[in-house]
Amino acid sequence: MAVTPAAVRTAAVRTAAVRTATAGAHRHWLLKPIGHRPLGLARRRRNVPVYRPLVDLSTMEERHVILTYRLNSATIQELCVQLEPDLMSPIRHPTGIPPLVQVLSVLHFLASGSFQTTVTISSGMSQPMFSRVLSRVLSALMKYMRSYIIFPEVGDLPTVKGDLYALGHIPNIIGAIDGTHVALVPPKDNEQVYRNLKNYHSMNVQVVCLADQYISHLNAKFPGSVHDAYVMRNSSIPYVMEQLQRQCVWLIGDSGYPNLTWLLTPVRNPRTRAEERYNEAHGRTRRVIERTFGLLKARFRCLHMTGGSLMYSPKKVCHIIVACCMLHNLALRRQVPLLQEDGPDGGVVAAVEPAESEEEEDEEDDTGNRDRVILQYFQ
Repeated sequence: MAVTPAAVRTAAVRTAAVRTATAGAHRHWLLKPIGHRPLGLARRRRNVPVYRPLVDLSTMEERHVILTYRLNSATIQELCVQLEPDLMSPIRHPTGIPPLVQVLSVLHFLASGSFQTTVTISSGMSQPMFSRVLSRVLSALMKYMRSYIIFPEVGDLPTVKGDLYALGHIPNIIGAIDGTHVALVPPKDNEQVYRNLKNYHSMNVQVVCLADQYISHLNAKFPGSVHDAYVMRNSSIPYVMEQLQRQCVWLIGDSGYPNLTWLLTPVRNPRTRAEERYNEAHGRTRRVIERTFGLLKARFRCLHMTGGSLMYSPKKVCHIIVACCMLHNLALRRQVPLLQEDGPDGGVVAAVEPAESEEEEDEEDDTGNRDRVILQYFQ
């Protein structure tokens, strides 16, 4: 059938009419309130990812929970309840990752000392997402540091002194002090500041512990090249101990520290049997700090040399160290054992870290206090 010019003109007129009507309709829609927009012109909603957890604590054996996260299920749940307000996003939780999963992924990282990519595979999140989760959980933990790391109050001193006296029979000791090193990748601009006496880069971490290896004081902000005695003098420990001098109490430290009115160190060159007996008692008491470092680094492998160097800024490494010490205390208070990876069921690791010797600083000792202790208790 042939198409006539009249038919073509009629079709063109109809098409023009449809276009005019459609344009008018569009203009009519655009004048309506936003809430009445048709589906085709509505704004696209942001896609919020839905995270599907790969781990379910309720299906895991308790031994496996402790091996993986260093805390038992009940303690992990309590920790999540405490941190939940800080781990929930203020706007619709855009990460889609529940607080429990955030805490579990960070605990796994601290316990294993693995690279972030290894942890992300087991947690089911991307490496950039885990990096943000790590910062968020660490920041949340920092808010509660003073609730987890507590120096003994005056009312607690009799019990603290009694427990430490049982170790070496030196009276009035309320803590053992020492430093340990945690390896890190140093900043390029001042790399030498972080190089310690053993020729690797680290943070010098000062700890005071009690007889049960509970950490009562912590200072983790100085680089590895700084001497233990300098860290001690520039921490809050001198002020705290001077406030307790009316209680006639002391800390105990190795020969890298000066002998002070509140700090007892060993006799460097004992000449009498009494001084030898004092040194033996001093060593038995001070060994608790070595066991504390050993237990801390066995529980959280990210702090141990076998876990490699922490590849974060010194500030973030400091936060990681503090978080590990807080969780160490939490595990002690909840009586969570440190189980062996390949040992018999229920086996416990007996961890002792070798003492790290420091060069002695040229500092004048106040030996009068130590001499009185030797004369009164070790003659």
